[in-house]
Parts: sequence; C-alpha cells; structure tokens
Amino acid sequence: MIDFNNMVSNYIEKEKKPKLVGRYYPSEIGSCLRKIWFSYKQPKSPESDLLKIFEMGNMMHEFVVDVLKSEKNGDVDLVDAELPFELKMKDFIVSGRIDNLILLKAAKKNLLVEVKSVGDLTKINEAKEQHKMQLQLYMLATKEREGLLLYIDKKNLKSKTFFVEYNEAEALHALERFSILHNYLKDEIIPEAEAKLDNKKCWTCLYCEYKGECNKADGFNG
Repeated sequence: MIDFNNMVSNYIEKEKKPKLVGRYYPSEIGSCLRKIWFSYKQPKSPESDLLKIFEMGNMMHEFVVDVLKSEKNGDVDLVDAELPFELKMKDFIVSGRIDNLILLKAAKKNLLVEVKSVGDLTKINEAKEQHKMQLQLYMLATKEREGLLLYIDKKNLKSKTFFVEYNEAEALHALERFSILHNYLKDEIIPEAEAKLDNKKCWTCLYCEYKGECNKADGFNG
C-alpha cells in the first residue's frame, strides 16, 4: 500500500539551514524576541505537521496570484509577485519577499498585498500587530505607502482584508526591534520573555517550540 502521508512528509522536508546572525526576516520580528533569539542560537528543524501548514500557506499564495492575474478580475493588475527586498542597516540586513504588488485600475494606485492563510477566519476581526509590522517594513523598503493584509480561510477560501497605511514611526519601531535582537545575539544575552509578560500574548507560550528552554532560562524546569 502507498503511505501518502509519508510521501508528503518526504516531499516537503527541507534541508536544515542555520540562521545567520546579522540577517533577519520581517515575518518574525513581531514574535517574542526570546523565541527569535533561541531560533538563532538553538535552531530546531520544524516538525512535519508544521511544514505541512507552511506548504498550505504556499499553495494559498499561488492561488491568490492566479486570482489577481485572472482576466476575470479586470479592476486590478498584478504588477509583481514575490518581490525580493533588502534593507541594509549599519551592521545587519533585513531581507525577504513581498507577496504581491497590485495596481488598482480605477484608482490608479499601487497596493502591497500580504497574504495570510488561517484556520478559522471568524476569529480574525482586525489585522494582527505582527503582520502590520511586517507590512510596514515592506512599505518602508519599497516606498509604497498603502497595503492590504489579506486573510484567507483554508477551509472555504473566504477572506477578510484590512487596509494598512504607511506609518514611519511603526516602521522605525520594527527596525529598532531588529537592532535590539541583533545586540542580544552578538552579546550572547538572552532577552526577556516578552510573550510571558504580555497578557494578550502569553497564550502563545503554550505552543512555543522553545517553551522548555525558556522556562530553564527563567530558573524553572520543563
């Protein structure tokens, strides 16, 4: 018999590539700084189920590109997809890929579109802070000043969009977080556990792959 689950796991398995201190990614800077620190200092290979979730996100992005390119939707033009970008700072680099740049024909203006696939769209009532932070960095890098966060439900393809306007203070705040992270990594100092100290984010600690290491750093076992 064919074990398709195993075949999928083999197909999406990726070569483990350690992160390099000094090169950072917009998608993670909204996370707990301690978690990001551990991902550089004690990298772990993603579990198979997590890789499958990532792959579903990639498939969803390809679907969005097809929708934006379709002649059936003549009010928009897809200018570009997966735009590479890089922000070179004094002693570190922020790099990544922007999902989509579209042109709204009627308004004749560009919008950066960042796609996020979710398991339950009913729980999304506003754009998440870490996603807005990511989009602010993209707008800073490209000099585009308007963007959309597009959340798509993986179960039924229903979606919600949230308009995001460029805010220089928010973009610079994101860069400052990278600078803080970079200094912690260079100096071999573990940052404080941001998520634990935030009542709105502490629930994420339950699912963090570095929960054990984090507790040990704070003097707890397990």
